[in-house]
Amino acid sequence: MNESAVPPPELPGEGGVRGSTRLTALIVACALFMQTLDGTVIATALPAMARAFGTSAVHMNVALTSYLLSLSVFIPMSGWMADRFGARSVFRGAIAVFTLGSVLCGRADTLAFLVAARILQGAGGAMMVPVGRLVLLRTAAKHELVAAMAWLSAPALIGPVLGPPLGGFLVTYASWRWIFDINVPIGMLGIALVTRYVPNAREPGAAHLDGMGLALSALALAGLMTAAEAAGRGGLPPWVGGSALALGAVAALLYALHARRHPAPVLDFTLMRIPTFNVSVLGGSLFRVGVGAVPFLLPLMLQLGFGMSALQSGFITFANAAGAIVMKPAATTALRRYGFRDTLLVNGVLSAATLAICAAFRPAWPLAAIYAALLVGGLFRSLQFTAYNTIAYGDIPAARMSAATSLYATLQQVSLTLGVSVGAATLEVAMAASGHRHPELDDFSIGFLVVSAVALLGAPVSLLMSRTAGAELSGHALGGQQRPA
Repeated sequence: MNESAVPPPELPGEGGVRGSTRLTALIVACALFMQTLDGTVIATALPAMARAFGTSAVHMNVALTSYLLSLSVFIPMSGWMADRFGARSVFRGAIAVFTLGSVLCGRADTLAFLVAARILQGAGGAMMVPVGRLVLLRTAAKHELVAAMAWLSAPALIGPVLGPPLGGFLVTYASWRWIFDINVPIGMLGIALVTRYVPNAREPGAAHLDGMGLALSALALAGLMTAAEAAGRGGLPPWVGGSALALGAVAALLYALHARRHPAPVLDFTLMRIPTFNVSVLGGSLFRVGVGAVPFLLPLMLQLGFGMSALQSGFITFANAAGAIVMKPAATTALRRYGFRDTLLVNGVLSAATLAICAAFRPAWPLAAIYAALLVGGLFRSLQFTAYNTIAYGDIPAARMSAATSLYATLQQVSLTLGVSVGAATLEVAMAASGHRHPELDDFSIGFLVVSAVALLGAPVSLLMSRTAGAELSGHALGGQQRPA
């Protein structure tokens, strides 16, 4: 059944993309931007919030982990919810829950109240992003997916780099409560636009919810991501991280045994048998681990190593986002000309190289050179994200699209969290090896080289698919123009 809010335009617009598809992509992109911005803006405000609540900044780390754990619990069930109640209904409800959670966070007067509000916010965010992507996948025709997914890559890169300077500005010149209140007008506009323009597509005959699988996957993800968060951000005793890791590993093993026997597991790993989805998950996860460390390493390097303020470093790191915006219109052309496999291979190497260049940054560098390096790096990374996020769904049957978005969103969240952990752990090891009590420029250089190497490992994974994979999406090699690999 496919209930439509408004009949979409029949004629394609600029670039062969219908106006309804572009509008849906923009609506989903705004929701994704709100979620990614919120995930980073709060970190800058933690010291001010700690003073308001009369506690230490270390204890405020629970405001981050509570949100993370809520995501872990609810993301796996997002696809089932969309099939059961309709994508528009769930997407609109998710935005409403996220916005309500933001309002409550801004009104919090105790740490316990804030944690409860963050859990509610996480429940909304967990549904908002994967279901929003599902809405777009069901709205866009295959030949429109590259252009549509390009809109989703930009906010994913903009949010993490805009968050710290925006948070610093609001805390310095207004109040920490504004970091949550800025979500309210965006959320209200999103609800109105979704109601007016987004179709309420759903899959008939949705399977019963896999309750046992949901419980086991929640324990596994909560344990593993808490351990990663403890290693990446600190603030938790070592035994907590170790216990969380053990719990997550046992729950993951039990889930694997359960999923083999269940006809419709909440996270369906049999999707990995589809080559294009497999490449996007494996290669994309390695790439995201490397890139996920950038919002952690770069601001710290500029502030601790260069002596910049949070606001100054934020304006510099925003060059990454500018590169993402520049690449958006070029992504379709690049993939049509070179195809997904060759683009992911070559562009993956270039992306890793631009990430490694950050290791050479020094205060003596002209600011223009740093801006240029970050701008080019953001451009390559945006193309890589667009290609991975598009090819992932190229060969997924319509009946399994909900399951694919749930699994893909879950693994995305895990890999980005691991990126922070890898960056932080590398920094700690470098400091210990050099005998530094505080991180210095050489330590940051080692960190950037390690995460760029991890990102580089994702590039050759693209060779697992044919040169003509995704041709229907990109228009590459159609009509016998290229030979299959």
